[in-house]
Amino acid sequence: MKTPAKILGKTENGLPKPSWTSETPTGKSEKSASATLSVEIKSLVNMIFARFMAIYGHKFKSCFETQDEIRIAKREWAMSLQGYSEAELVAAVDQCKLQYAWMPTIAEFVGVLRDLTGDCGLPPVLQAYQEAGRFADAPSSHRWSHPAVYHAGKLTGWFRLRTEPDIRIMPDFRYQYDRICQRVRAGESLDIPRVEGLPDQQDQSLFSFIQTWGEQHGIAPEIASKWLFYLTKPKGSQVRARYRQQAQKQADQQGITLPDDFR
Repeated sequence: MKTPAKILGKTENGLPKPSWTSETPTGKSEKSASATLSVEIKSLVNMIFARFMAIYGHKFKSCFETQDEIRIAKREWAMSLQGYSEAELVAAVDQCKLQYAWMPTIAEFVGVLRDLTGDCGLPPVLQAYQEAGRFADAPSSHRWSHPAVYHAGKLTGWFRLRTEPDIRIMPDFRYQYDRICQRVRAGESLDIPRVEGLPDQQDQSLFSFIQTWGEQHGIAPEIASKWLFYLTKPKGSQVRARYRQQAQKQADQQGITLPDDFR
């Protein structure tokens, strides 16, 4: 059985090696990947793993069978946590100690971080994707909830967001959005797209229509917005027809027929 000293690379006196460096450093054999990881984030990940070992004991050790597994795990954690400060990471570990009986996954740990920090005002990826798709027709006329949403939409492609199905475009948007979010968390300031000219009357009319339609049918605003999302897609497109068909199945349960258009 692996001892804590073997897992975390401790010295003979039982203390962590300097800078929390272990025999399984973060991404040592992955030159191309580790080249983009700072010494600071590697040290912080080693600190996180050391605390998890102390908190979860044998549960922590049971997560890793070999030294290679813990090395690869550290590299993945380091790539996912770039941009967070030491104080934020320590606070997240403290919260995990109270929240999880087992060592959290990367997704769970990042979720805790976002709950604690507000995630720099960045909206969740699904919310960001829906906003980008809804205003892909006139991105320069919309006041974006966060510049990261605009830039992720621009890199993904506004035309693709308008025309391609979720199963194809959503992964690409998520990839671009995650990369931009990492830059924001690292302290980069993004330019806010300048709203020029007159406001987009079509977007305003659609918003008003969805709000009024929801009130008339006694439907919560978030449900009305979800059901009528297809109205943001080009008329006659397969994407619009598919969204409407999916929404109509849900509306049928309440005996509601969805509109063909909002004008």
